[in-house]
Amino acid sequence: MSFPASAPSHTTCTGAMRSVRDSLDLLGGKWKLPIIVGLSGGPQRFKQLQREVAGITAKMLSKELKDLEINGLISRHVQADAAPVAVTYTLAAYGRTLFPVIEALHAWGQQHRAHIMHAGEAVAA
Repeated sequence: MSFPASAPSHTTCTGAMRSVRDSLDLLGGKWKLPIIVGLSGGPQRFKQLQREVAGITAKMLSKELKDLEINGLISRHVQADAAPVAVTYTLAAYGRTLFPVIEALHAWGQQHRAHIMHAGEAVAA
């Protein structure tokens, strides 16, 4: 979505905010993006992913993985022929569509950090 030079109509604005809200509802919170980034390197088992996403509890990881799976961002694979049963998680093709968003957030975060650091220097001077 690009933002027009003139003020958008109420309908356009409402539609844009609805899609932004949908995105934030799905990806917001502390853990979903770190889980997605953790899976970007390839399939991971539950404990591997828990170590990758520092600070997340097993209960929260389980909840977030279920939510991401329901929304089609990750895939859960059960290997029942192994003992014990092995479960791996992979980023689905739909989940990979988030990479440009994550890269944009990363770039903006770096820019914001530099802005804040320089603003602090201006106040101290």
